[in-house]
Amino acid sequence: MADFKPVYRADTKAAAELALDELETKWGEKYPIVLESWRSKWELLSAYFRYPKAIRKPIYTTNAVEAVHRQFRKLTKTKGAFPNENSLLKLLYIGINPVSNKWTMPISNWALTIAQLSIYFKGRLDGIIKI
Repeated sequence: MADFKPVYRADTKAAAELALDELETKWGEKYPIVLESWRSKWELLSAYFRYPKAIRKPIYTTNAVEAVHRQFRKLTKTKGAFPNENSLLKLLYIGINPVSNKWTMPISNWALTIAQLSIYFKGRLDGIIKI
């Protein structure tokens, strides 16, 4: 839903809260459970506002597991059933190979993101990445 973008793309946590209020005004009656969930977990969901704006997008968009799940859903959503487990595994293997090529593309602002995260989480990246 495009109306969520002003919430997670806001410059500050306060601006995001105002955008969430507007979202709730517009969609609250139709999707009360979703918005209630966002409200009840707002402190956890809004934690990334403490980071600089330049690194927020890589934080909220970099989720490799969800990317794989999304591709698997695309491959299997039109199939009714599979005769056996191997047929499903073959479909997933054949379908995931071409898609995996785009996962090698660099993430925008990745160097800046790593540098900022190494400041916020001092020492936690030392054994993994040389900065």
